[in-house]
Amino acid sequence: MVDVLNKSTTARTAIARSVVRMTQRSFAALNAAENSKGEVLNTARVAGVLAAKRCAELIPMCHSLPLTFAGIDFTLDPDTLCVTVRATCRSDYKTGVEMEALTACSIAALTIYDMCKAADKGIIIEDTRLEYKAGGKSGEWRCD
Repeated sequence: MVDVLNKSTTARTAIARSVVRMTQRSFAALNAAENSKGEVLNTARVAGVLAAKRCAELIPMCHSLPLTFAGIDFTLDPDTLCVTVRATCRSDYKTGVEMEALTACSIAALTIYDMCKAADKGIIIEDTRLEYKAGGKSGEWRCD
């Protein structure tokens, strides 16, 4: 692990996203009435938050840090049959929260896949990336 002892504690924020591309049948399975496994998006939200909180257990050399916020939002686009998963993580600490946000949106997307795979095993998870980060020595950054 990188030694962060002498780094300053600052407010840090990271936003990451993943896109889940589906068929009409699997997109319909997002609705709890259509899905035998239950409510997909609320389950994916909880899974994403739990993943953010356990990031250091999943990724070697990742610092364990106290999150002050972890949230998951979804944008559903019925025209493209895509769900955009957006994870926001915040902390007042000595190292950034990018990995927590990326892990949160990845696990939320995987949960959507798991809960809808009976309708379509060809669901695609794509374009997972950091969109925004703030805090620390490098300051603010946005994806172009």
